[in-house]
Amino acid sequence: MAVAPDTLPQPARARAGRSDILARPDPPMPPPMSSRPDGRAPDELRPVRCRRRYLDRVPGSVLWEQGGTRVLCAASWVPGVPRWRKGSGRGWLTAEYGMLPASTSERGAREAKTGRQGGRTLEIQRLIGRVLRAGVDLAALGENTVTLDCDVLQADGGTRTAAVCGAFVALQDALDDRRARGKLKADPLHGRLAAVSVGIVGGRPVLDLDYAEDAEAETDLNVAMNDAGAVVELQGTAEGHAFRRAELDAMLDLADAGIRELLELQRQARAA
Repeated sequence: MAVAPDTLPQPARARAGRSDILARPDPPMPPPMSSRPDGRAPDELRPVRCRRRYLDRVPGSVLWEQGGTRVLCAASWVPGVPRWRKGSGRGWLTAEYGMLPASTSERGAREAKTGRQGGRTLEIQRLIGRVLRAGVDLAALGENTVTLDCDVLQADGGTRTAAVCGAFVALQDALDDRRARGKLKADPLHGRLAAVSVGIVGGRPVLDLDYAEDAEAETDLNVAMNDAGAVVELQGTAEGHAFRRAELDAMLDLADAGIRELLELQRQARAA
């Protein structure tokens, strides 16, 4: 009895009439770059600085600096939940994201002047909210809402991942404040979260792309993970050519190591 080509081993599938590309092995990964335009190694983060309590009038605020990217993250506690969540006994966490007009080399228009948010803004703030909700027991909040405002003061690549890192520290501080005031019975957090960008630049996987690298990247991938090493979100695009499984694995390995380092930097900032 003839066997269907899809059930054959990969080389046999090619002989059975499938395209040669199915039987072609992945090419070897190119050797790592000795340095990048800013002198970093392929697996090296940009310098990171986390400045907590940056604002006086909210319970949690952080200025997160990563290389030339600076994002101001503020956590606000608001009684009540969206209408669709009323009566559930569960809280809500959401995020808003924006870039100041002078955050880039050419002044950008304020979205408020257009009367609507752009697609990129909506995409990024939804990503931030999704990632942060993955670390929060919403039932423990009661019917209250935590809003994370993430404003990019200066953009040099990786603004969405920097926003995730800074917003999580701001969220921790805000929840600690509520517990200290007796407004929360238990800590709603059940894990820590961070995110980083990785990509293929010049045929090689690199960690934490700045703007110059991001503009030239053949692949751009944003990764969010928790402190258990589990992936919360992947957001990747092949810009120049489709990336192979070996390249994806190499990028995920870089992201995993980078996020572990970012989680430790968050921990140190909280302990200071």
